[in-house]
Amino acid sequence: MGLISTNGKKPAAATRSETSIGANTSIVGSLKCDGNMRIDGSFEGDIEVLGDLIIGATGRVIATIKATNIHVSGAVKGELAATEQLQISHTGKVWGDITATALQIEPGGVFRGQSAMSAADEPLLLEAPKPALA
Repeated sequence: MGLISTNGKKPAAATRSETSIGANTSIVGSLKCDGNMRIDGSFEGDIEVLGDLIIGATGRVIATIKATNIHVSGAVKGELAATEQLQISHTGKVWGDITATALQIEPGGVFRGQSAMSAADEPLLLEAPKPALA
């Protein structure tokens, strides 16, 4: 059985990673990746991925994250912005604010924070819009 979503695209968990951070690796800093990335170790800082980001079951991340699709099976604390889909698996835990076009949380997955849904053609906001002055 293949991993194909109903819209014909492969879900983020099925994409091939071009860059991997292993389970025994710990990094503090900023990461930018033009392709797909997988994190199984620990990371603290800022992450910007033009492709898909997978945080494996052993992944521990404290970061501001921007990616096309984000799949969380580990633990993440911070601000997450997905231009397409954010998935939290049954082992995934997310604490913080998220912005995404689509959000999927499997039974058992944990999300504590605020979420904002955006249309595919609408720019992502990491801050709430400021009220208009009268």
